[in-house]
Amino acid sequence: MIIRQAQQSDLQAMTDIYNQAILRKTCTADTETFTVSQRQDWFDAHKTPDYPLFACEMDGKVVGYVYLSSYRPGRKAMRYIVEVSYYIHEDYQGQGLGSKLLTFAIKKSTELGYKDMVAILLSLNGPSIKLLEKHGFQKWGDLPDVADFDGVLCSHLYYGLKL
Repeated sequence: MIIRQAQQSDLQAMTDIYNQAILRKTCTADTETFTVSQRQDWFDAHKTPDYPLFACEMDGKVVGYVYLSSYRPGRKAMRYIVEVSYYIHEDYQGQGLGSKLLTFAIKKSTELGYKDMVAILLSLNGPSIKLLEKHGFQKWGDLPDVADFDGVLCSHLYYGLKL
């Protein structure tokens, strides 16, 4: 397994992986899948050293990714907090890749000078909650029943880690 800076040629695989997460209806609040061109702006936004995007590659194939995002962009008092997001191809879940990606992101965030990390996720995403707690994240907030998947309500959770 290799974790490396994402390249333009990875965007198709990353889009496919994200679309899998959308269709599961437990991993993201997006409800409609994306085309590669629709994900280009997102990809371009993570070409910065402060908020990078990394691909996870196995046997020459992108099987997951992790990225850092600004939390509350433009609000200077929040400059030392970073949001982490990660997605893994469904065929590679349950093999420890999420743990390796999260460990990598925590290390990278510390190197970049961040003091806090947050993960914002749906309460239906039990595997991510378990993964975050395994890595020392604690529940910092709960927006109860704010996500509506065609009548199925779930909460939006904030998990945080002091770096």
